[in-house]
Amino acid sequence: MFLRLAATLALCLAAGTAFAQTNVKFTLGWKTQGSDAAFFLARDKGYFKEEGLNVVIDQGEGSGATVTRIMGGAYDAGFGDINAIIQNAATRPADAPVMVYMLWNQPPFAIVSKAASGIRTPKDLEGRTVGGAQGTPTTRMLPVFAKTNTLDLAKIKVSNMAPNLQEPMLLQGQIDAALVFNITSYFNLVLNRQDPDKDFSWIKFGDYGLDLYSNGVMVSQKLIKENPKAVAGLVRAINRAVIEIGRDQDLGMEAVVKFDNLVNAGVEKRRLQYSYDTLIVSPEMKEIGVGDLKDDRLKRAIGLVAAGYDLPRQPEPGEVFSRQFLPPKAERELVYVKK
Repeated sequence: MFLRLAATLALCLAAGTAFAQTNVKFTLGWKTQGSDAAFFLARDKGYFKEEGLNVVIDQGEGSGATVTRIMGGAYDAGFGDINAIIQNAATRPADAPVMVYMLWNQPPFAIVSKAASGIRTPKDLEGRTVGGAQGTPTTRMLPVFAKTNTLDLAKIKVSNMAPNLQEPMLLQGQIDAALVFNITSYFNLVLNRQDPDKDFSWIKFGDYGLDLYSNGVMVSQKLIKENPKAVAGLVRAINRAVIEIGRDQDLGMEAVVKFDNLVNAGVEKRRLQYSYDTLIVSPEMKEIGVGDLKDDRLKRAIGLVAAGYDLPRQPEPGEVFSRQFLPPKAERELVYVKK
């Protein structure tokens, strides 16, 4: 009898544990894209559930807006730009979220032009008109980019425009180049039946002195303080999915289409692979593992962002990024096999 009661009690406790999940509201950086596959896969394969989490995923309004959404209390976590964290940590250090998993080790900030324009290097931008969306990191960092590359900014005309007009105006010849996120602009061109590799030139900020980090998983300081176990579980689950998708992108795309069956699966699979090819996989990532970063590089990046946005102070790396929730490096060794 005693053994039967003990067994029943154990089953009840186990069932109670299974249902006592922590709710986490998670915002994407933008609308559903192939590059978000890891979040959907972690949900569909039960990785979040295994960590005791019920993660609700919503579409976003921009990688910078992820920060403001979390600061406003509407979301606990999300995928967004570390540079937006830097900006807010400079003025509201107690409220700014903290990045806990760096995914885009390489920055997406770039200047795209038609190959026929002859724009190949930063110096070629002088005397030209470039289109920029006001407030975006690429546009805001142009003065720092110009200073770093000894450009005369007075010789570069910047035409302000909405982000969705940049590629159309470039194609129509109304601007000579556009200040963009490469992972967005590349596929806007694809959707406009263009060949972004053959017919366009790309000047990447990271290749010309602005060695910035970019998007990753961030969480509120409130969640870190009140439930650090949930933060660690969130990171572990996402990391598992990132590693799996590196080996099998079709697995990731199944999760993307399940989340939003209106996406263009062919284009979004290319975007998913582009994110690994261009933004995630790098010599540094191979050295330290996916999810981590180097503090000295982050410190230099903070200085660049502080100059670009005229911040009142430079936050310390520890205010912006925390590696305390990362799984061991052996679990973060990414093998990317393009399929």
